[in-house]
This record gives sequence, C-alpha cells and structure tokens, in this order.
Amino acid sequence: MSESKPEAQTISEAKEKIGQVIPTPPAPTARASAQSLKERLQWGEPGLTIIDARDRDSFLQERITGAMLIDDVKNLPESREIYIYGDNDKVAEEAANNLRREGFESVSQILGGLAGWKAIEGATEGRES
Repeated sequence: MSESKPEAQTISEAKEKIGQVIPTPPAPTARASAQSLKERLQWGEPGLTIIDARDRDSFLQERITGAMLIDDVKNLPESREIYIYGDNDKVAEEAANNLRREGFESVSQILGGLAGWKAIEGATEGRES
C-alpha cells in the first residue's frame, strides 16, 4: 500500500514543474532592442505601452503598431511598463529620462527606433503602412 503525499507538497511540486516547462518573458531593461520588444509582444502582454517621441506628422506617417504619442503619456499610471522610441537613440534616451523623472517606474528605450523595428519586420501602421 503506498502512502499519499500531503496535498500541499503535491501542489508545490506541480508548480515547480510548471515553472520549468512554461518560460517567462524577459524582464524589461533601460535599453531594449527592437527584437526584445517584439518578443514581449508575442507573449501577448497587455501591460505595456509603446510611446512615440517623434512629432505628430511623423507619427501619423508611420509608427509601430499600437504606439501612442508622447503627449498622451500623462493619462498612463506611473506603474505602466513603457517602451519609447524617437527620431534617433539620443532623442529616445532624453524622452525616457524625462518620463523617469516624472515618476514612471519602468521605461525602456527602443534602440534603433522605428528603423530598427522595421529591420526586424515589426508591424507598423499609418499612412505609409
């Protein structure tokens, strides 16, 4: 006759096995490649926002699918995970630093901006898409 394991131990072992089988997405960093953002989106994580730090005309012309203009960031909770890009990496870095100073806790600069995103065949929208 075999002894049954306590229920709590069985549950604990099951959770450990699931954790080994189901991978988790990479954690956000201050600087992120376009590829790492694409991987996060493929996880289907709704808890992140992509911010475009370029001017409105550039934004309307073409942007990363789902991105919003930086002007609209004031409506987001400070705990929201943000990925930001601009005309170049310097502009994106300055915008990211400004958001951090405003209290946003998790801001990642997308290295390479829109060009980097398009280079990995990331989806875009706008007039040119």
